[in-house]
Amino acid sequence: TVDDVVALYAEGATVEDPVGTEPRTSVESLREFYGVIEPLKQTGELLTLKIAGNSAAFHFSLVTDLGEQKLEIAPIDVMTFDDDGRITSMRAFWSQEDMITS
Repeated sequence: TVDDVVALYAEGATVEDPVGTEPRTSVESLREFYGVIEPLKQTGELLTLKIAGNSAAFHFSLVTDLGEQKLEIAPIDVMTFDDDGRITSMRAFWSQEDMITS
């Protein structure tokens, strides 16, 4: 649920998805962001994961089933974490040109 995802973030965390857009910095903006995608039928696959200290970078594919059409994207997300393991920042590297429809 949206509440479960938002609970993964530390107070004051930032989300920049995609990189180059205005960072989301409030709980309300995170709820709005994840609330849009919560009802979608999606499947994901982790392709690569690298962890160093309090940071993680991972490449994954995400397929969204829109009924008669599917949308696929394979972003690279970079996250930082606090000492409690909560996300302090998330930056998603992708652009509209990366979306594939089928």
